[in-house]
Amino acid sequence: MEQTFVLIKPDAFQRALVGRIMSRFEEKGLQLVAAKLILLSDKSVSKQYQHLADKPFFDEIRNFMQKGPVLATVWAGVDCVETVRRICGITKAREADPGTIRGDWAMSVMCNLVHASDSKTNADKEISMYFDRESILSYKQSTTPFLYSNRENPSDYNMEVS
Repeated sequence: MEQTFVLIKPDAFQRALVGRIMSRFEEKGLQLVAAKLILLSDKSVSKQYQHLADKPFFDEIRNFMQKGPVLATVWAGVDCVETVRRICGITKAREADPGTIRGDWAMSVMCNLVHASDSKTNADKEISMYFDRESILSYKQSTTPFLYSNRENPSDYNMEVS
């Protein structure tokens, strides 16, 4: 099963949307396999957003991401990275499609409620920033036969995540 990383941002906590955001992924059929509530340090923000470190708005990102707790999560499912990205909507929230997390509840590029990995490579990298492999759970989900066809899951519904 493919895994991806989602970071629920401080604005989601301030607006009491954490549960509703989590439910979007659960209702789609994705499996939550790890979660950790944290306050980000300067080092964590710098590592998470290293690709933006040379941008003039980086200090604004750092300040925003440290305004409150964040929830680091790992989700699993078939084509999970792309599925999560579609659920979240595009980064510029004002232009995100209705029905997406950002399209329904956000207005900003920065205050857009969630960060989601944009590729399998980045998902693996981001997951390892926040979680040891041993802290990512493996369990069978009883709804799997009702989420995927046999063709989509050649392992005959043995949907354990390793």
